[in-house]
Amino acid sequence: MGILSLLIKMVLAFCAVNIYALSMVYLNGAMAVLAIIIGIFFVFALCAFPCRSKEGGRLGRMHRGSCLMKIFLADATAEIIGAVYFAVSGKWGITVTVNCIIAVILLALMFITAAVRIYTSSVQIGIKWRVLGVIFAFIPVINAAVLFKILRLTDNEYRTECDKLALDRSREQERVCATKYPILMVHGVFFRDVKALNYWGRIPQELEKNGAKIYYGCQQSADSVAGCAAELKAKIDEIVEREKCGKVNIIAHSKGGLDSRYAISMLGAGDRVASLTTVNTPHRGCQFADYLLNKVPESFKNGLADKYNAALKKLGDTKPDFMAAVTDLTASACEEMNKLCEDVQGVYYQSVGSRSVSAMGGRFPLNLSYHFVKYFDGPNDGLVSVESMKWGERFIFAEPKGKRGITHGDIIDLNRENIKDFDVREFYVKLVSQLKEKGI
Repeated sequence: MGILSLLIKMVLAFCAVNIYALSMVYLNGAMAVLAIIIGIFFVFALCAFPCRSKEGGRLGRMHRGSCLMKIFLADATAEIIGAVYFAVSGKWGITVTVNCIIAVILLALMFITAAVRIYTSSVQIGIKWRVLGVIFAFIPVINAAVLFKILRLTDNEYRTECDKLALDRSREQERVCATKYPILMVHGVFFRDVKALNYWGRIPQELEKNGAKIYYGCQQSADSVAGCAAELKAKIDEIVEREKCGKVNIIAHSKGGLDSRYAISMLGAGDRVASLTTVNTPHRGCQFADYLLNKVPESFKNGLADKYNAALKKLGDTKPDFMAAVTDLTASACEEMNKLCEDVQGVYYQSVGSRSVSAMGGRFPLNLSYHFVKYFDGPNDGLVSVESMKWGERFIFAEPKGKRGITHGDIIDLNRENIKDFDVREFYVKLVSQLKEKGI
């Protein structure tokens, strides 16, 4: 919505909210009643359709909520100023009292309508700002600051998503991600592939929009590299038989990259894999993991492992092994694996990496682990050092900008967060389109 259009609606809404006082002063009889009815009807109409939107659905609903909230903020501020003026000047009377009651009701309707639209449609305000919005809703000044932050997030989200949809429409016929072989996306440790909450965030949907055929690893969330690799080998065989495609392209995150390498090199999957792209994978392990395993008492480790394994069995894992998974991520274990798992000729290997700029750039627990990993392993993404991520013919580094960086979770869109100067979805579109250009 243009600034001029927004200003006009703010003025009209202010008049409609205060139509009772205006009618009592400037009109009388039937005209006053008619004006009041029209004013109230206008507010209801404004709540139903405050502005036009480029897109429908979720984005349109969010944009209309944002526009309505801006109108509410402007008119509520003017209303408060007016009420203070009448109270201080001694001009407060029955007309002002009745008008204020009506105004509060109409403004409340605008606020609730706008808030519901924003809360039910925005992705970027996340849980944090939703909770803060509720907690500080009735605390003056703070509530306004929170609302302004929410509006900035929703406006940026609207612009970003509209541009993304326009880009996808412009290249729809090109099918830039329609690779010769399907894509197998392999998750990392302590996660599972769940339909309701995709490990890879919005990335698979974006790839599919642009022609990609996507499958998932679905291996155990916590098991040894060899154990997970066996599951991946079975999954690769299943995909090849189903699609009659001969091979797959693997994109694997974190420990999933080690699982994939083992399946290719040690379990004979190499003849059915065209390429392996590892994403922030600890190919040389984590020295921090070695340190922890050596320092933590056996009783504590075993107790933690038992609790974790029991919990994961309830979530779907058939044979989780917490200690085996953690041990295989140590620098010493990865050194031994690298001696055994030689790259298979005919498979194109490349790797992706990123790093955090500071601990504040990551969410829990990455904001806690960042400094420990930095001390033992150097620059990192909150869990894995940059040097450990490098593998294959090509290393693609997602260079961070500003004070945030790109964390271990950001690189797979785990939090569905739009990061300034880094479009993770477009990053993967480019990655897969380059595989298409290679003819695989």
